[in-house]
Amino acid sequence: MRNLILIALVTFLGFSAQAQTKKNKNLKYTTEVNGNCEQCKKRIEKAAFSVPGVKTATWDVGTHQLTVIMNEEKCSPTDLKKAIAKVGHDTEDVKATESDYQNLHSCCKYDRK
Repeated sequence: MRNLILIALVTFLGFSAQAQTKKNKNLKYTTEVNGNCEQCKKRIEKAAFSVPGVKTATWDVGTHQLTVIMNEEKCSPTDLKKAIAKVGHDTEDVKATESDYQNLHSCCKYDRK
């Protein structure tokens, strides 16, 4: 009986420790996104805001850095990168399909690596 109580207690503590991993509701995340112009800026920021959980999104034309504040309970950086790639812009980890890239306006076609 004593061993059974000990096992139950250890199991309960193990599950309690796992449940306490808390995700950040205001994660500041920065990633590189390829693009060229103000038209790209609007498209990239609109794609970022389409991801549930993204609170702010700002893409800098000069540095190609996208800075967002997101709720990690609702989305992940991978979700963000997939949404941006879907509108034709490559990120560090997720590349746009060739057809999505070809749908960009001619001034928005950046040099792909």
